[in-house]
Amino acid sequence: MNPVATRSNGYVASLVGYHTIRFLRIGDMEQDLTVSKTRRKQEMHALQALGEMLARLPGEQLSRLDLPDFLRDALLQARRIPQRGALRRQLQYIGRLMRDVDADHIRSQLESVQTGALKDVAILHRAERWRERLLSDEGALAAFIEEFPSTDVQKLRNLLRNARHESERQRPPRCFRELLRDIRRILLDDELAKRSDAG
Repeated sequence: MNPVATRSNGYVASLVGYHTIRFLRIGDMEQDLTVSKTRRKQEMHALQALGEMLARLPGEQLSRLDLPDFLRDALLQARRIPQRGALRRQLQYIGRLMRDVDADHIRSQLESVQTGALKDVAILHRAERWRERLLSDEGALAAFIEEFPSTDVQKLRNLLRNARHESERQRPPRCFRELLRDIRRILLDDELAKRSDAG
């Protein structure tokens, strides 16, 4: 909307499209300009916040995002800056770069990655509960095998036995950790199988 320099009685004519002229009160036009300036400022702050969120993502999550090279390079550089002042300037630079990208697309990717990360955490907690149950209850193995029939039963029995021996002899918990990794892998495989069946 381009104001035309025609003022009379507190009104300004403004072109709307090619053929239409709309008359606005000068005060209303100033209010429109203020609103759009405020909106632009809010959008810039939102882009800066999104850039900061991206810069603080774990490396594995950041690598899963489809980002332009110039933005990815700036984000990786921010992760290597220890000084607060320099980091603040780099984050402001990232905020400016965010104006040249499809922020909505990046937001939806970020949401998807974070949802996946939450699912991973949920599976890890579930695996920890199963490990605790398997180590403390002899009958839990049958329940686990029934729920996850593709389990390598012999391997799981060996890991359970070795983890118990480590605990009794107060040795480093190597098998204890390996048991968790194995249970987590079984749960993830089961989750993937369910998704492929549903799809």
